[in-house]
This record gives sequence, structure tokens and C-alpha cells, in this order.
Amino acid sequence: MSDHGRLMDGTYRWQRHIYDITRKYYLLGRDGLIADLAPPSGGSVLEIGCGTGRNLIAVGKVWPHARLYGVDISQAMLDTAQIAVERVGMACRVRLARGDAVDFDPQALFGRATFDRVFISYALSMIPDWEAALRQAALCVAPGGRLEVVDFGQQERLPGAWRAVLFGWLARFHVTPRAVLGDAIEAVARDVGGEPSVRALYRGYAVRGGVLRL
Repeated sequence: MSDHGRLMDGTYRWQRHIYDITRKYYLLGRDGLIADLAPPSGGSVLEIGCGTGRNLIAVGKVWPHARLYGVDISQAMLDTAQIAVERVGMACRVRLARGDAVDFDPQALFGRATFDRVFISYALSMIPDWEAALRQAALCVAPGGRLEVVDFGQQERLPGAWRAVLFGWLARFHVTPRAVLGDAIEAVARDVGGEPSVRALYRGYAVRGGVLRL
């Protein structure tokens, strides 16, 4: 695995045990994204950067007829995710695999090339080549399906001191909010032949965007 994979394993080897408890207070917009996924009955949902499995479990509860897939670069996080999905009785519905968001092969990992819904929740801000990861995600979307993204915004309508403190805190965990995330989503939509959507949430705290594949 890449240097980034080793970095993520090192960063979250211990934090994974408290990750969901602490992050629920500031990873805003995740549950709204999940509520809006609306996969077709029996449809497939892939999360890129699935971490502890928290989001996939939430998707499984909201959309009980969906088939769920998750990929992450950190084996430590995947170990935690596997325990979590087994604990809630979803092991038969959720398939997890280790892979780099930039160039993973969904056919090799999961036996399928595309998915009805693909989503990335607060992971692009942790991926060095995040624009390549965004493009890879869009290519994993089946025709008529959607890519959904939520991540940190630039805090443009919030106090400057708040932005400085938040960005300083995030940097400790190798998190860098992407200033051109909206532009990148629109560019990827053009490249793959899709319709983009981008909007700010919570006065710029987060960005929610997506691509509808045509």
C-alpha cells in the first residue's frame, strides 16, 4: 500500500475507537446526504473512504433494500468497519475492501464496475490527489446514477477566527479543506458527461455537491 495508506493507518490506529463519537459534532451534512441517496430497490451504493463503516450502516438502515460496498485505504479503519457491520447484523449486505481512492479497481474488488450511487463524505479533504479521486468516483457511477459529495467548505460566511481555529485543528489530522471543490465537481461532470450540482451548507461550513451521470 502507498505511503498515504501507511499514514492513515498510523493516524487512525487508535483514533478509530473514538472516531464516530468525536466526529459527529463537526462532520455536518452527512446524514442529509444519506437521506437523499434514494437508490433504486435492490440498487448498489458505494462509499469511497468508508472509514469506520458509520455511514454505510446509516445507509443500510435508511435504505434497507440497497446493496452496500465500501473501500478505504486504511486497513485499521476497515477492521473497525467490519466489526461494526457484523455487530448490527449487516455483514451479509456490506462488502468492504482495501483500495486507494485514486485508482482502485471496483471490478477486481467487488465484481462490478459501476454503482447506482457513489458517495464521498469528508474524505476528499484527506486525499493528496483528491481531484483524481473525484474523477475516479464519477467513473464508478452507472448511467442514470449519482455521485454525492460532502466535505469542509471555506467558512466564508463565518468569523475569520473560527476559520483559523478549525483549519489549524484539521491540519493536525492531515485534513485540508479544498478551496476549489465546487469547480472540480463541475469539471468532472463535464469530463464524464454529467450534470453537476454544488451548494454551500451552514454558511459555508460545508460544501455539498454531486454529479448525475447521463
